[in-house]
Amino acid sequence: MNPAASRRDAGGPSGCSWKQAQVEKAVVATPDIMFRLLDGIQAAEHSDELQALHAEVYADPPYRRSEDVALFAERFRVQRRQPGFVLAEARQGAYLVGYGSGMPLRPSTSWWRDLTTPLPDEVTAEHPGRTFALTELLVRAPWRRQGIAQTLHDLLLANRPEERATLTVPAAATPAQNAFRTWGWRKIARARDAGPDSPPSDVLVTLLPASRAP
Repeated sequence: MNPAASRRDAGGPSGCSWKQAQVEKAVVATPDIMFRLLDGIQAAEHSDELQALHAEVYADPPYRRSEDVALFAERFRVQRRQPGFVLAEARQGAYLVGYGSGMPLRPSTSWWRDLTTPLPDEVTAEHPGRTFALTELLVRAPWRRQGIAQTLHDLLLANRPEERATLTVPAAATPAQNAFRTWGWRKIARARDAGPDSPPSDVLVTLLPASRAP
């Protein structure tokens, strides 16, 4: 599964006061699979593994975006340096079987550009602490349908201080679309991708736990 949100510029200082140090010791174990949250510095140590998994998943339908692999290293380098960046990894033993990542949107973000139908300013206006962008959620094929993607998803979002989260997912990615709908996401727009042959993506949002508290 991949929300295919990483094509958008989610980077840049967000002004969020949330500290990356909060993720350093967040470790969750399930039978045979270990889940761990990493900050940007920690994630950088595994960049080669992350890129290999990314290339593997993107080679399959409905993505088939081999050109995106060449852009991964630079995009990851930029994203992992952003305040509030977090990456959740899933490993079976020492082998990386899945990961998810994201960061807060900055006020000057380009996330809301290239929509097929513009949204009202009150939806797209960003301020520090408003929106967390889930930029990646990938699991290797042999480990899918085991709840790994949902655990990564929940681990990333559980303690976020932002009001809401957003992601993009290809319109043709039916399993991912169904999963996100089950997890409480809703579509608010459709976006054109930057590549001339890239399929359209749906823009989804969900309220985060902190904003649901009474």
